[in-house]
Amino acid sequence: MAILHVETTPTSNLSPDDQSRKSSWWVSRGLIPEPGPRRVLALVSFVNMIGSSMFMLTAALFFIRSIGLSVAQVGLGMGIGALVGLLSGVPVGRLADHRGPREVYLVTLVVQAAAMASLVLVHTFWLFVVVVSLTELAGSASSAARAPLTRGVSGERPARFRSYLRAMVNVASSIGALLAALVVQLDTHTAYRWLVLGNAVSFLLSAAVASRLPSLPPVPPPATGRRSALKDRPYLLFSVLGAVMALQGDVLVFALPLWIVEHTHAPRWFAGASALVSTVLVVGLQVRVGRGIETNAAAVRAWRRSGWAFLAGMTLIGLTGALPGPLAVLLIALGAGIHTIGEILQAAGAFELRYSLAPAHAQGQYAGVSRITGGLADVAAPSVLGFLCLTWGAPGWVAMGGVFVAVGLVLPAVVRWAERTR
Repeated sequence: MAILHVETTPTSNLSPDDQSRKSSWWVSRGLIPEPGPRRVLALVSFVNMIGSSMFMLTAALFFIRSIGLSVAQVGLGMGIGALVGLLSGVPVGRLADHRGPREVYLVTLVVQAAAMASLVLVHTFWLFVVVVSLTELAGSASSAARAPLTRGVSGERPARFRSYLRAMVNVASSIGALLAALVVQLDTHTAYRWLVLGNAVSFLLSAAVASRLPSLPPVPPPATGRRSALKDRPYLLFSVLGAVMALQGDVLVFALPLWIVEHTHAPRWFAGASALVSTVLVVGLQVRVGRGIETNAAAVRAWRRSGWAFLAGMTLIGLTGALPGPLAVLLIALGAGIHTIGEILQAAGAFELRYSLAPAHAQGQYAGVSRITGGLADVAAPSVLGFLCLTWGAPGWVAMGGVFVAVGLVLPAVVRWAERTR
């Protein structure tokens, strides 16, 4: 996958055997998948995340500085859009299960491109709400359609492949962040518009690449025991626990930067540098950790360990409020690193459990349920973390870590219940 590395020797000068050896070197070290559907899907994810990360990091600035909305309007509109977006996951996931995920996924990517491009035409608040809601609907639908597609091409060890995808999209996200930083530095109406259009193009490019994926036939449902994801109580409870645990994803990107700037003596630039610690660890360790988590029992252990890691990392961060700058930097870096280890364990466990606890014939609609609970967590995260970590201070950091420990301790019973009722 040329987008992931740069060849120092022109491909045209290499013999087929040399090209094969070079490709095998990258494959053998887990840097790219073997040729086939998994490599194609990885490229789709890479291209998609570059565009999405560019937009996510500058969306608020685009809405405020280019469209002319107020901060309150942007917050309200994005909140409404996020809630509306939750409505499409289950029905589109069910459609992907019944009609084939590849075709549905292609449609959602094209709709995402159209909705994103239309943002440059927005000039009023209510039109902004409508278009943002459309983008969120398409995004949620795309996520639901993608789940059975990923399951279908990832072979017998989907959690391992999903771990690889997560590491790779972190690399893509870093590239997108650099491009977003350039746009913010320019800070012009034209630059923001081109960034939005660039994200729209990334969806079209993703669709073009995804068209090379095989068309997967729907998995036939069992003759008996078929049920809706919305009526599967063990899975619903697991999804709720997953949503609570997903709050950890906003700790390093939302709570920590504000904590550093407003509540510690650490230098302000460290608010951005601390995120680099997490990115490097995810890229370096996610695949390695994912290889060892390929059963429900291993996934449960990973979640339990992740809870303790979150508690340790957040406790260290919470202790930095009154410390001198150099010591605060040291403890924050250590706490962020430990927190990221927990994040890697939690993500690897979640990949395995989401696939194994959902029936093979209903991966899409079950992914839609997870999308609903995860979306609600995204909406709640700023308020919850803002109150506990930023308003309450050190005790709040410890309390939030304790919540994650509690989820890890409850999870084994929930997984056993889900296994009994499958």
